[in-house]
Amino acid sequence: MTKLTVGPWIAAQKLPSRNVARDRLAFLERTQVRQATPTVAGFPLVGLGGSCGKPCFALPYTLTWDDQNTQALEALAGEFGCYVEYGVYPHLKLHENDQEVAAVQDWTTFATVYMRPGYDRAEELLVRLADTFRPAGN
Repeated sequence: MTKLTVGPWIAAQKLPSRNVARDRLAFLERTQVRQATPTVAGFPLVGLGGSCGKPCFALPYTLTWDDQNTQALEALAGEFGCYVEYGVYPHLKLHENDQEVAAVQDWTTFATVYMRPGYDRAEELLVRLADTFRPAGN
């Protein structure tokens, strides 16, 4: 699989320069791109991380962390050359440079995954995360 294909969608919403940081009409123009929300591997993009700007994808189920699924997350992270850093929610970071490539959130009414769009295996990792945590019968 490949990097995420949502880069242009994200870039179209970012502040192009500090000169327009207070320009309400420029902001409204940038938000027009949200009317056509993309999906990746069938997962809807539901927004961007507030501090990190990573695209956020909704999983079609809720998630509650426990010993079994955190061990599964650590095993999956290892397959992608990552380790898990546990903060408010788990982040997958590359061993080689500590770059965050994904984060999985459980504290909403549905699980979400934040993905680094430029990560070479982003789409594959998104699919594998969804499969790893999918409840039986879903």
